[in-house]
Formats: sequence, structure tokens, C-alpha cells
Amino acid sequence: MPPRPHRPDALAWQVFRGSDAVRDGLLTEHQLRSAAWVRLRHDIYADARLDRDYTLACRAALLRLPPGVVVGGPSAAYLHGVEHAASFTDDVHVLVPRPLRIGPQRGLRVHANAITSRPPDVRRPPGPGCPPAVGMPPSPTRQLPRVGAASARVGGMAAARPGDARVAAFTPGPSWAPGSPIPRSDPGQAAWETAVWLEPVRAVAIVDSLLGQGLTDRDTLAAMAARNADRPGGRRARWLFDLTDGGAQSPPESHLRVRLVLGGLPRPAVQHPVRLANSVVLHPDLAWPEYRVAVKYDGQWHSDAEQLHRDRRRLNLLVGAGWLVLHVTSRRLHADFPAVLREVRAALVSRGWRR
Repeated sequence: MPPRPHRPDALAWQVFRGSDAVRDGLLTEHQLRSAAWVRLRHDIYADARLDRDYTLACRAALLRLPPGVVVGGPSAAYLHGVEHAASFTDDVHVLVPRPLRIGPQRGLRVHANAITSRPPDVRRPPGPGCPPAVGMPPSPTRQLPRVGAASARVGGMAAARPGDARVAAFTPGPSWAPGSPIPRSDPGQAAWETAVWLEPVRAVAIVDSLLGQGLTDRDTLAAMAARNADRPGGRRARWLFDLTDGGAQSPPESHLRVRLVLGGLPRPAVQHPVRLANSVVLHPDLAWPEYRVAVKYDGQWHSDAEQLHRDRRRLNLLVGAGWLVLHVTSRRLHADFPAVLREVRAALVSRGWRR
């Protein structure tokens, strides 16, 4: 029978710095290399029983960063509940206050915190009776020391010298403590960051999910785009927001819709209701109602026999009502999209569409 792993209670189910655990006498360097722990980053370890999910990756990243850093973009979207926004092996996106700079770290994407998530006149410095900043958890008790006269380096970051005029605009906040909420951009800000940082197809799918899950809304996105219109990426974000649709039922459906539009086709309606003569209402994934053309995305779950039966019955009803219906499988979406684009274009042309 293998020996029982040595797990001090203070480290059970935790993410921690290996050097701290050794210094405090909780583990020896030999014990730190045992199967009880998993190394996530340089000097960052975790209880091996923890789920290897993206939340764990974010917790590990923050342990090597100084106070004031916030998880943003697709990483924040994941933490808000959009599971397809990131996976355990993806880079963690963080927002860094302007006076700080960060050295290269594997698995980390660093962005300067330069967007406005709310109008300037409502921003107040935190104080008694004031809520914490957007996306930040309540302040833990532990504080890192303030930057001294010389440049200080903490967790791979260097703070600017006090002589730098930018320092006056930044006061280090509380450091993140394991077990406390992960500081993150709010959903509206995460949508803007995602639109600016990621390629369009993936970005739109994430913002679709933020809308579809009710985490943000179009008014919030419009306000965010207006407040940041003059910032780098402002036009791109506004363009991508116009492509989003909270009615999308899955990320691949979002990918298919955006790729068809980028391929030069008119924008389709999402889950458009088609009322048949027998009062049955169908909702094809993508539709061009004026041409009676629809596209159905068939993911892996459509291979289920019962689901296939229902799909084919609906297809027959839709075709019987004069609609031209095309099917796109996951394999064709990823490996044969140019042919898919030609087929959908030909179907629209046959029904009277002209570029």
C-alpha cells in the first residue's frame, strides 16, 4: 500500500508559493516534489486533488503578481460563467495599472489598464462607505508595502520610480489572497476587452454568450463602446459588438454565423421563428427570411438517434413550407468551410440575392 501523502492542513486544497511553504516549515523541498502537489508555474504549487480548470490557472497566475492586477477579457468572461472562453492550458489575460510593468511570464498575457468602464464623473477613490472598484473583491487585510524611493520588484513586476509623473495616479491596492474572490473585469468591460484582444470569430462567440446568459446587455455594450471610442481598438470593438447576437445557442453556431458574414454574405437572423400552416413554430439556427434560406448546424449531439429523428421531422416541415435548408457539420465548419460558403452563397443567389 503506497504511503499516505503528506498534506499539512494549511495547504490542503490550496494554491501556494512553494518557497513560502518551505520557509514556514510546512514542507521540505523533497515533499514539495511528491505526487501530493502539482506545479502550475515557477514556485507556484497546488493540491493535486484540485480540478485542473481555468479558475485554477487564474489563481496560480495572481499569486505571482502584485496588487492592483485584475483578470480581464476572455479570462474574466470564463470566471463570470462563459466556460468556452478559456481552457486550463490557455494564457491568463490580466490588466496591469500603467505605472507597473511586468517581465515575461509563461502563460500570461499582459495588457495596460487603459479603458473606461464607467463615466469619469462617477469614479471616486475608495474610502469609508465607498464600494470597492469595479471587478475587485472586498479588501483583504494583508497589504504589500508601498513602493520606496528605488524601483521595487514584486512577483516579476517592477514599479515605476516615484519621480515618474504617472505614479501619482496609481495607489497600490490590496494584494490578492488565496480563498478570496478573484479580481476581474465586470462582464461589460470583459466584453470590450475580448473584442479588442481576440480574433473576431472567437471574440464574437464569447460576447454572444455574455449576452445570452444575461451577464451583460446591448445597452451596456453600446455605452462601453461610446466611452472608449477614441482608445486603441475602439472602432474594432464597436464593429464586433454589431456582429454579436445573444440568441446563438452554441459557440460553433456563433463561429459559423460570423464566418459567413465575413465571407461576404448578408447577416442571417438567429433562431428566427418560422410559423407553419399547422401553427407549429420552428427556429432554424440561421435564416434569411426574405429568401427562405436556412442553415442548420449539426454538432456532435445531433448524432443521438432521438435527436436525429426530431431534427429530420422539423426539416421536412420546413422544406414543405418552401424553405431551402442546408446542413453544416462540425467537421465541415473546421475543415471544409470554403465549400460551405460557396453552397450557402449559391442557395441565396438561387432565391434572388445579389451582392
